[in-house]
Amino acid sequence: MRPPDGPFATGPPSPTDAGDGPAFRHVGDDVRFEGWRISVVQATFEAPDGTPFTRDVVRHPGAVAVVPVTEDGTALLVRQYRGPVDRPLLEIPAGTRDVHGEAPETTAGRELEEEVGVRARSIEHLVTIANTPGFCDEMTLVYLATGLEAVPTDRHGEEEVHMEVVELPLPEACAMIGRGELVDAQTILGLLLAAQALAGAGAS
Repeated sequence: MRPPDGPFATGPPSPTDAGDGPAFRHVGDDVRFEGWRISVVQATFEAPDGTPFTRDVVRHPGAVAVVPVTEDGTALLVRQYRGPVDRPLLEIPAGTRDVHGEAPETTAGRELEEEVGVRARSIEHLVTIANTPGFCDEMTLVYLATGLEAVPTDRHGEEEVHMEVVELPLPEACAMIGRGELVDAQTILGLLLAAQALAGAGAS
């Protein structure tokens, strides 16, 4: 199923998310910092009993992440330096939804070509996640990409230029999760859901 358009459009909240009690209300934002990708705001809310309160919130345009898997079950990951944690991480390819009006699956396919150098015949939506909802509104759409063919890469930025593509059998990549060798949350979730989806496809 194709997810709705828009960086934060994930459909109406489920009953589990929404709850049945009185609702909180977002009153407005006071922008404290505006960067090229994110902004930081002091957001004002109103509790169900009418009590106002504020929270520091990072606003983010949203992102996509892709688990590319070859015909023989090899997952293509990338190792790149992440400045905020000051070390390289092994991850699934991902990118910010920074092209206005671009469908998320198109962004996913473009990021896959630019970073890994493969084009996918099939891009299947696995899940949409709230990365860190305690302070940031970023939503990431995670995809499974199959039917891969090689194309030229087109990397941008210092981290991507020095990126390394790492090929691993999907079961081995999943085993690395249990050994604590993968720490990126969307990578962990994406690999496990991809393995589940492919196992289900093979059983049908």
